[in-house]
Amino acid sequence: MRMSILSPRRFGDRSDLSAPRGAAPRVGARYDADAFGQMSERIARFLGTGRFLAGQTVIVIIWIALNTAGFLGHWDPYPFILLNLAFSTQAAYAAPLILLAQNRQDDRDRANIERDREVAARTQADTEFLARELAAVRLALADVVTTADLDERMSQLEKLLADRQPRVPRPKPARSRPAPTDR
Repeated sequence: MRMSILSPRRFGDRSDLSAPRGAAPRVGARYDADAFGQMSERIARFLGTGRFLAGQTVIVIIWIALNTAGFLGHWDPYPFILLNLAFSTQAAYAAPLILLAQNRQDDRDRANIERDREVAARTQADTEFLARELAAVRLALADVVTTADLDERMSQLEKLLADRQPRVPRPKPARSRPAPTDR
């Protein structure tokens, strides 16, 4: 019996689509980019300290002294090729680690700058909204009558009423007249 190319028996259950067909499962330790980045930052931070430079200087001085004096034999004679190889190896590993640490710092800085831009944009929008609201409140308050306005209007009305009232002479109080006499 010939098996079809699309036979389910041949490919098995393909419910896991995270890996392409035919990809063999990985064997061994998996690479964690974040952990490696953190380690490179720690190394780069250490390589930039005075403690590292002082320690490296002491090691170089001891290396040169032991190889020139010949107490233990000359394992690295005068041109110090082995010492130069050690420095080259250190530089070959340190430079990429430092660059990786700088790239990670750049990524963090970019993320912080983006967050700062978003916060600044929200703050500006809030400030503009509050300025519009304050202007609306000021306009609304310009139409509100205050007690000082009322007092001023009342005094103006009293003055107008006093000026408009016709001056009618008051009737004089009647004097008591003596009763007429019959004569």
